[in-house]
Amino acid sequence: MRLLIALFAAGAFVAAFAESGQRKEFTPMQKKWWAFQPVHVEPAPEAVGAKTEIDRFLFAKMAEKGVRPNPQADKVTLLRRASLVLTGLPPTPGETQAYLSDSSANAFEKVVDRLLASPHYGERWARHWLDLARYADSEGFKSDETRPNVWRYRDYVIRSLNADKPYDRFVKEQIAGDELYPNDIDAKVAVGFNRHFPDESNAANIRQRRQELLFDITDTTGSVFLGLTYGCAKCHDHKFDPILQKDYYRLQAFYANTRIEDEAVLMSGPELAAWKAQKAEWDGKTETIRAEMDQLLQVPRKARFAERLSRFPEEIQETITMDPAKRSPLQWHMFMKAKAQIEFTDEEMARALKGAPAKRYAELSKQLHTFDAIKPAELPMAQTLADMPTESPKTYVLKNGNYDAPGDEVAPGFLTILDPSDASLAGGRRTALANWIASPTNPLAARVMVNRVWHYHFGSGISGSPSDFGLMGERPTNLALLDSLTGSFISEGWSLKKLHKKIMMSAVWQQSSASNAANAEKDPENKLWWKYSRHRLEGEAVRDSMLLVSGRLNTKMYGTPVFPPLPAGVVTRGGWKSKEETSEADRRSVYVFVRRNTRYPMFEAFDMPDTHESCARRNMTINPAQSLELMNSKLVTDWSRSLAERVRNDGGQSVDGMLDRAWKLALQRTPGDKERADAREFLDRQTKLTGDEAQAWADLCQTLLSTNEFLYVN
Repeated sequence: MRLLIALFAAGAFVAAFAESGQRKEFTPMQKKWWAFQPVHVEPAPEAVGAKTEIDRFLFAKMAEKGVRPNPQADKVTLLRRASLVLTGLPPTPGETQAYLSDSSANAFEKVVDRLLASPHYGERWARHWLDLARYADSEGFKSDETRPNVWRYRDYVIRSLNADKPYDRFVKEQIAGDELYPNDIDAKVAVGFNRHFPDESNAANIRQRRQELLFDITDTTGSVFLGLTYGCAKCHDHKFDPILQKDYYRLQAFYANTRIEDEAVLMSGPELAAWKAQKAEWDGKTETIRAEMDQLLQVPRKARFAERLSRFPEEIQETITMDPAKRSPLQWHMFMKAKAQIEFTDEEMARALKGAPAKRYAELSKQLHTFDAIKPAELPMAQTLADMPTESPKTYVLKNGNYDAPGDEVAPGFLTILDPSDASLAGGRRTALANWIASPTNPLAARVMVNRVWHYHFGSGISGSPSDFGLMGERPTNLALLDSLTGSFISEGWSLKKLHKKIMMSAVWQQSSASNAANAEKDPENKLWWKYSRHRLEGEAVRDSMLLVSGRLNTKMYGTPVFPPLPAGVVTRGGWKSKEETSEADRRSVYVFVRRNTRYPMFEAFDMPDTHESCARRNMTINPAQSLELMNSKLVTDWSRSLAERVRNDGGQSVDGMLDRAWKLALQRTPGDKERADAREFLDRQTKLTGDEAQAWADLCQTLLSTNEFLYVN
């Protein structure tokens, strides 16, 4: 049915074109489409058994369809669900016992408050946002070079979520933090959201590459913040949604004057002044040495420059070598994009020296090192974007999306169907965009985020297509509920933590995941939310949970990425620190280095997305690679041995006592009678087979870590 509606809309769309190929007007369906209407909050209907407004909206809909909601899940299931959803970690035995012993009416509310206050909350929910931001620690393409300071953006996201930074502020910082909050170092780091595009560092056709990066930024801004497939309007007006081709380039025009800034200094005030004073002292005392060293490098530097220059198209060569005062705004952008390819470090050039020059350079280098005691440390830097100080290049509608086929010029602006006027740029281009997107009157941004939060709580959103609110996306199963949550989200200060709590205190979220044949017959896809749908943990949460229950998790937060061991035979272009200290390698998965062209094998087996583009919802496949990873991975077997050591570390325990401890650590409960009997039989058999009782316990623990009960949110 949805396809027929979309095809009808497409036909009406074609009929509405003028002979020039420009649309005269939007179709009635596009004008009335739910996502473009103002958020409308209506009173929740009365419903039997409802605890909250969420329940009233959903229970009333269930009653209409003759569906009954599931009863509440048991306490252990609720605790485990809450802990995994909010922190990505299972509860500890102490946390489990405390909750089971708490008979107060607000016992579960206290659990939710504790988890929301945990620093692990930010680490868990940052992973969801990093999927959207297409975050990675490397460039991508053939060379896949490391981005040494991009991790600061990851830490910014974790800190922002833990602080419950209002979402509208969070959005504004990532689009225009440098313009809106110039004295806020975090805001400067935040603009790195737009820097996460994959980049071919040695691209020769600089003009084409710049346009491709603008495409990436435009597409990502449209999908992440607005929930629209803007990218479909690169070459023509969107075939289904009310997004004109000129709207695509109007959005792109907000970013037309941005350039890569990989040396954004994160120091200011007296601290920076002191650094500069120390640097000036070092410069003065080493000036003569450095001047001679630089002179020795001039010959190889000139040769390398000539060789690199010859790779570029003629127009780029001319841009690089021309008088800077004569460069146009576009040429300045070409020059800045090419700059990294024509500037070479002293270390690179020193390796090209031979004979006497090489010997003399080594002597001078040794002399220079005698001044290391007064040399200041490297400045902390972020990799982000910044605007050029020149006038912005003009933006044109590109014919068929071709970078060298400009059509009509456009100014920065928003969706024509919502606001056909050009944007006011008094405070800066990206500032205008940030303020429009994060406005409480924008019908898209808040709805999109509320739906994303629901999606990550339940495994699917109220609209099942979190980054596509258009005609080809999935309509909300309960628009009144979505708008009610959106309205309160805005009125309560754009607080994500308040939204989490509102969802989790509902009877709907607390339902059992048990099946019900009568309900399933009427609503097989659980569109009415009559049960809590089981969903598998992501690979990162699987790894973190195993580390926690094995007693190996290093909870250190923030800082440079870590490099857990790779399986034998895995080769990464760009390198991998294979000899990482074990304690560092056992940190949470959000800190694991993300190399675009080599996803970490365990994460890849469990459907880690391709970081070359934004991911709104991960695939949740069941495949043989997952079972093989759980059975054969050296890391999983190591963690299983560590868990077994925890189980057996108290002398004098009975076998049943150790089994209870194993189940409580892994699954937060004790084994049933049949499970206990099966476990005893397994231990006897494995001990006889291996001749090693400790190994038998490790095998049993590995079995527990491989169960669906451990791997799924139930």
